[in-house]
Amino acid sequence: MILPNDTTVAVVDGEKLRLFRNKGVEPRIQLVEETVAGVQPVNQGSGARHRSTSANPDRWRLEEDDFAASAAAYLNRLMLDGEVVSLFVIADPRTLGELRRHFHDVTRENLIGDLAKDFTGGSIETIEAALARA
Repeated sequence: MILPNDTTVAVVDGEKLRLFRNKGVEPRIQLVEETVAGVQPVNQGSGARHRSTSANPDRWRLEEDDFAASAAAYLNRLMLDGEVVSLFVIADPRTLGELRRHFHDVTRENLIGDLAKDFTGGSIETIEAALARA
């Protein structure tokens, strides 16, 4: 994949959000990590519709859903404030689904792609390689 220059890459799981900015000149990908102002899970009701079943057995999953909703709200705010122009999201499949539910229309319009993988603990080089293969 050719990732446009200045694209923001959000790497998310149920507990952590990492943001990167592509500073590479196309077609090269060179990610630079950015600081994330504290994203705190707030019970936004994202997990309230889930019952405790085999698909959602415990409160930890509900907390992960709440964090994903908070991360989506944070990304929406960055997009609406103009701090992010284009966005690529990498998240584990469950978190990615929860993010999609909470993205604002403007965020959806400027989402250039997503990848259903868990790379929150990965190095920048690992993330860059995954983007290049996407």
